[in-house]
Amino acid sequence: MSVSTLERPGAGQEAPARRRRRLTGQSMLFLYTWLVIIWLIIPIGVMILFSFNNPSGRYNVHWDGFTLKWWHPAKLFEIEDLSQALWTSLLIAVISSLVSAALGTGIGYALGRYRFRGSGTLNVIMFSTISSPELIMGASLLSLFVSLSVGPGFTTIVIAHIMFSISFVAAIVRARVVTLDRSIEEAAADLGATPWVTFWKVTFPIILPAVFSGILLAFALSIDDFVVTNFTAGSTVTFPLWIWGSTRVGLPPQVNVMGTLIFAAGVLIAVITNIRSRQQKKD
Repeated sequence: MSVSTLERPGAGQEAPARRRRRLTGQSMLFLYTWLVIIWLIIPIGVMILFSFNNPSGRYNVHWDGFTLKWWHPAKLFEIEDLSQALWTSLLIAVISSLVSAALGTGIGYALGRYRFRGSGTLNVIMFSTISSPELIMGASLLSLFVSLSVGPGFTTIVIAHIMFSISFVAAIVRARVVTLDRSIEEAAADLGATPWVTFWKVTFPIILPAVFSGILLAFALSIDDFVVTNFTAGSTVTFPLWIWGSTRVGLPPQVNVMGTLIFAAGVLIAVITNIRSRQQKKD
């Protein structure tokens, strides 16, 4: 036994005790993480489960037996109003995500690369839009459209969704541009590339994953938005608005099937994106 161990009685027992305490803390963090994940997955699991339910009545809230009939296209789209509301939401989400990606990419690139007069104000406005309650945003947009004598409908929903999605796209792109290695662009310029060619051939491919992430986030925000859409919809009915209106008479199983398909599509895109990013890192 060494002299240091003799001088400090019990020193050899301190390290195992510390390891046990550290292991306990890690175990608690691990348990807490999984509890949060389970808490978030439970509603999704219930939605998926009841897409296979065979309810005997109008309400799809009690398990009455397993069936696959609601997944058949003829049954899935037999409610015309529901199908139309889903296509309307998908169309609005596609348009708003693409337009907000185009505008938000330019704003994010400018804020991340340059310092100009008004950039600080633009940053404040952008993050104020992200943090503002949807109730306030919806009411303000409705007041704007009424003051301009623009009737609420499909167009106003698209404009509203673009307005609150731009900030999210710009924030994602800005974060990527800030960490961009400028020596790559400088090397392209040294080889004779113009600023326009450098952007499209060098810069844009590097920030493309961030742009794609912004598009996916804008699409997700648009397709499930209820509050802002409710203020600006008029007679237009989207998927969330149809679900809200049908809760008083009972949700059909088709709603669960459509929700499951949307969730599965999102998960599939996320998995493919993750696999591609890992392959690019290896290359």
